[in-house]
Amino acid sequence: MIWVYRILFLPLLLLSAPYYLYRMFRRGGYQTGFFHRFGLIGRISKAEPGTKRIWLQAVSVGEVLAVGPVLKSIAINRGEKVEVVLTTTTSTGLAIALERYRDVTAAISVFPLDFWLFSRLAWNCIQPDLAILMESELWPEHIHQAKRRKTPVILINGRLSDRSYRRYGKFASISRWLTRSLDSILVASDQDRRRFTKLGAPPENIQVTGNLKFDVSVEPKLSPAQIAELKEELGFLPTKDGETEPVILLGSSTWPGEEVSLIKIFEEAIESGINCRLLLVPRHAERRNEIERILKAGQHSYHLRSMAKQSSSPVMIYVADTTGELKMLTQAADLIFIGKSLPPNIGGQTPIEAAALGKPLIFGPAMNNFRPVCQSLLKRGAALRIEDEVELKETILQLLKDPDGRSHMALAAQEWHASNQGAAREIQREIEYRLKELA
Repeated sequence: MIWVYRILFLPLLLLSAPYYLYRMFRRGGYQTGFFHRFGLIGRISKAEPGTKRIWLQAVSVGEVLAVGPVLKSIAINRGEKVEVVLTTTTSTGLAIALERYRDVTAAISVFPLDFWLFSRLAWNCIQPDLAILMESELWPEHIHQAKRRKTPVILINGRLSDRSYRRYGKFASISRWLTRSLDSILVASDQDRRRFTKLGAPPENIQVTGNLKFDVSVEPKLSPAQIAELKEELGFLPTKDGETEPVILLGSSTWPGEEVSLIKIFEEAIESGINCRLLLVPRHAERRNEIERILKAGQHSYHLRSMAKQSSSPVMIYVADTTGELKMLTQAADLIFIGKSLPPNIGGQTPIEAAALGKPLIFGPAMNNFRPVCQSLLKRGAALRIEDEVELKETILQLLKDPDGRSHMALAAQEWHASNQGAAREIQREIEYRLKELA
């Protein structure tokens, strides 16, 4: 099976190279650790005698942030007897990993392309005793290198979105081989357990530990005074003497088309006399020019954060076209629309952090990647689901005028988040068990 994958890998890599090179050039930041992608990781010293080494792969920003509680738990509970080499795939993920986890890791690097030579070079350099993957990222060569070295592999926060499930389902024999090669699969929900079982994973290897992203602490947690300062920085101040503080609507991790919808709704809210402001945080900061063209065609003042964090004057719309600041900016909002959920976009962005911050949420019908999460939010009364732009407008206009309704949803969101924590503790127990088996 692995030889079929190896033969197909290089042609597929060459065919897809132009697309990925374009993305790398457009987004920037890929120079750091570029040669690590070919297994040329550089010097990582061997683990000290008696110390176990874990290789933990976290693909992008979301996974890098989610794994924080696990890294800290390993550092606290095992001291110097266990160390972690953390790798990530994206440049933004690498930047955040370097910023946050230098003190709890032995090394931070870029994950190699999953070709046998590159993977082998990286494995020879890192020499882990335990390998950990996250969510649905099952790399055949990486897993094969682990098996030939008799290194256990566990999958944590295992999640299969509709798209991932369909993709793996098209390659049944490969999926069966991959899932059966994993020593443990710690999944986020019962839905994920059923899906991994249908792909061929032995049921006895699967545990439902919950979603690790529930355990992520919200940092920085702003005080009321700091939130007031943030609103001033955004330029969201009363424009008239005696005017009350405006209600802030946040478009969180928005995708193409959603900014247009939110701007239209915002304009109607202003015309109807609602004192509000619009904060847009696009999922991809490089879309700033596209969004600015839309704003220039409108009638309201705006500011781009990439030009300067501090708005030079009060504005009606603020675009945070930066990376890694969503949690901080979310704390200024009174009502949140979750992006990538309004057709034609599909999949959705995570609502977990916003709920943890106690914010009332609205999302569209296409939250496929977070279906169990969204169902539980709706059941708790912490979120509202809309079907289209018309219903989105009606719901936003209603909630902008209803502070009590927003408060009830906000409290429900906090209670929902608190009741779902604990995945990091269960994952730590499995890691401890695997390491004891190696002793």
